[in-house]
Amino acid sequence: MPRFSKNSFFSSDIAIDLGTANTLVYVRGKGVIINEPSVVAVNEKTNQIVAIGREAKAMLGKTPAHIRTVRPLTHGVISDFEVTEELLTYHINKAQGGHARLFGPRVVIGVPTGVTNVQSRAVRDAARNAGAREVIILEEPVAGAIGAKLPVHEALGTMVLDIGGGTTDIAVIALKGAVASKSSQIAGDRFNENIIDFVRSEFKLGIGESTAENVKIRIGAVVPLAETLTRSVRGRDLATGLPREISLTNTHVQEALAPSLDALMDAMKDVIENTPPELLSDVLERGVTVFGGGALLRGLPQVLAKMLGVPVKVAPDPLTAVVRGAGMVTENPTPHTDFFIDEEDILSEA
Repeated sequence: MPRFSKNSFFSSDIAIDLGTANTLVYVRGKGVIINEPSVVAVNEKTNQIVAIGREAKAMLGKTPAHIRTVRPLTHGVISDFEVTEELLTYHINKAQGGHARLFGPRVVIGVPTGVTNVQSRAVRDAARNAGAREVIILEEPVAGAIGAKLPVHEALGTMVLDIGGGTTDIAVIALKGAVASKSSQIAGDRFNENIIDFVRSEFKLGIGESTAENVKIRIGAVVPLAETLTRSVRGRDLATGLPREISLTNTHVQEALAPSLDALMDAMKDVIENTPPELLSDVLERGVTVFGGGALLRGLPQVLAKMLGVPVKVAPDPLTAVVRGAGMVTENPTPHTDFFIDEEDILSEA
């Protein structure tokens, strides 16, 4: 296993949560220094990168034909290798502050649980081509559990739910390993699609992904709230083709998300069914810890607790749990080596 240098002149240690929606970067000794959308704008006439991150996301749905806005990761895995490489190069250089190092950085990257060997190798290759000297791959639910300071090294069953942009990862972890796990595409992007479909069906109005995401963040809820939240939404009237504005409430969002929430419950039940009874008793006592952007949906812990019959809590700062956990690995990798996805295994099994 790699030994991390303590001399920042020679190299720097970086942790990256390479998400479908956002990319977060942790630098050893500094903490989380980058949190930007995983979006890249490409000029197809010149094949040059126009913008990356927030600036590129602001262009979604607003660019001329020759400017293509790309989300290079789909459901947590690389869908556009070259653009992902550009994205990683940008963030690695930014994380190093433009200062030259004798060696490239060692990088710890989180990936969804259950990714194929080919997909893991694509992440590793993209990071190396972006300038990383050494790459360690870690499953995101494990990284999040470490970031939430859960007892993943003990003989206790710890159940986690990581609701990201492209995937939701569910795992029961004990003694430095995932005993049962599953990855589902019922995640933030699917929630956005639910809202788009609901508005189209109920109001005959076409809205874009950015608008749906804004609605989800501002008034998203999965239970009735004491105070009604409202949000004005503008889109294209599907009958006339003209602009129109409507008002959405948290009740509308709750109705829109209900089918996906049911599917998410089914996925969690699958993991529970594959968990040994002894560990289930731990889960019953200790409950489930939720992190990722989806953890911020209003009322989610209450719904999960009611449907699963176990306590549910949201991790502190759930948006950064995965990258903080990967960052803790850069600070002291030795206790966590059993969690690493080994490169030799990837190469031999691919």
